Amino acid sequence: MNLINIVLILAVLALAGFFIMKNLKKKQDAKVEEEINVDDKTYTLETMTAFVKKRLDEITKINLYDIGLSEEELKRRKNKKYELKKALKGCTYGDVNDKKYIKELIYDLLAKEYGVTELNVSKAISFDVPSLLTSQDKFEIILYMYKQEFGYEALSEIMKKYDLARLKYVSGEAKPCYVITSEEIDEIYEKENFMLTFQDKLSIVVQRIYQHYKGYSSIDEIRDMNIDGISGGVSGLPESFLSQVAQGDGDYIDQIMEHKVPRACDSIWIMFQGKSIRLAFLSFGSEAELKRVCQNIYKYNNPGQLSDTNGFKINEMKDGSRVVVVRPSMSETWAFFVRKFDVKRATLEQIVRFPGKEDAIDLLKYLVKGARIISLTGEQGCRKNNNAYGYD
Repeated sequence: MNLINIVLILAVLALAGFFIMKNLKKKQDAKVEEEINVDDKTYTLETMTAFVKKRLDEITKINLYDIGLSEEELKRRKNKKYELKKALKGCTYGDVNDKKYIKELIYDLLAKEYGVTELNVSKAISFDVPSLLTSQDKFEIILYMYKQEFGYEALSEIMKKYDLARLKYVSGEAKPCYVITSEEIDEIYEKENFMLTFQDKLSIVVQRIYQHYKGYSSIDEIRDMNIDGISGGVSGLPESFLSQVAQGDGDYIDQIMEHKVPRACDSIWIMFQGKSIRLAFLSFGSEAELKRVCQNIYKYNNPGQLSDTNGFKINEMKDGSRVVVVRPSMSETWAFFVRKFDVKRATLEQIVRFPGKEDAIDLLKYLVKGARIISLTGEQGCRKNNNAYGYD
């Protein structure tokens, strides 16, 4: 009996301690939230982005012959200026090395010139108050932390760990679908409970500034991951349709807003293990931002201008990814499709998974060795291209 009483007392004390710590954390979050001066625009993302644009523009346009440099210093500064110009151009083509160089430069500008410190970095993104973080903020923090350990396999690790690539029912849908919701991102962030250093926080702020300046907006880091592909603007209602409806039947636009029908600029899909999965928690924010991404993502090796008369472009990116871009009036909205071919990891054992696959794999190997003609058919996203590469 004494042992039981002791156990009960310890359990009550543990439960009381848990609630006390929880209340203290809430009070601490509320205190930090009060300390953030929302009227101070100095360290907002918009202000810092404007500063970065101005400084990089000054660095690339300065006339080095007017500042009286020595011959050696002039040569060094000219090489540095040329390298920066090259990186600013290359990072828009999907070159990860140029992207890294520009981000490091932005990091130094913010830390050394702009005066971002541990005390004010949270005015850009509210790292210290989880309740103020958006789903995009949380996802970018999760992806950044996983990237430190897993590199470009970070997104795959998150998908596998939390089983995100599964069919699920969501409100407003009659059938199950492949989607990742804001609620799932919130749960993952709460479970991970990351402890961010100042360097981590500033690096995440730098990434946010970079992706709206020279990168591909909300999909910038995702595009670099080892996945099958990513697309944007391929679903949802175009802005032109919404503007036409707004001028006509007001009841219909109310119905659209009530059911939260996504716009085309809210449409972001990834292809992971042959499944098309919608990232419902991410958005480009506006049609203008989606248009900017579409105008930049296809431009490697100067394939020509995407215009109203030539409303689509098919090209490759710096890393070999295939990109297709369309625009009005050929399509209802601006949209792009990026397909990444992970040839190194594509094996028959990984791709063919049905029962009795051993016989099918042996047959395919002998057909290829015998130089037979093989026809691969199937619906979009069933990994026909991966299969073809897997036979080599």
